Amino acid sequence: MATKNQNVPEYIKLVEGAAQVTLSRPLEIDGAKVKVLSMREPTVDDQLVAEKYGNGGEADKMYMANLCQVAPDDIGRLPLRDFKRLQEAFGFFID
Repeated sequence: MATKNQNVPEYIKLVEGAAQVTLSRPLEIDGAKVKVLSMREPTVDDQLVAEKYGNGGEADKMYMANLCQVAPDDIGRLPLRDFKRLQEAFGFFID
């Protein structure tokens, strides 16, 4: 998780074992408007599975969907700005 020296943007809230990421605008998931996605901390097994699929594009979408416990199609509908927020939050887990 983040150390004192890391600047955490206001749209990311780090909590025990997770990061809560506020989206730039609500995303409809299963008929509900979602403003915050919670990303759980990745495990070694998550990383091993991700390595099988490679880096970038579809693999990153699948990885973020798994960590946020939403469907890959939900991640695919995010504005790029919000996908970048998820990637930024992920970075706090691998410092």
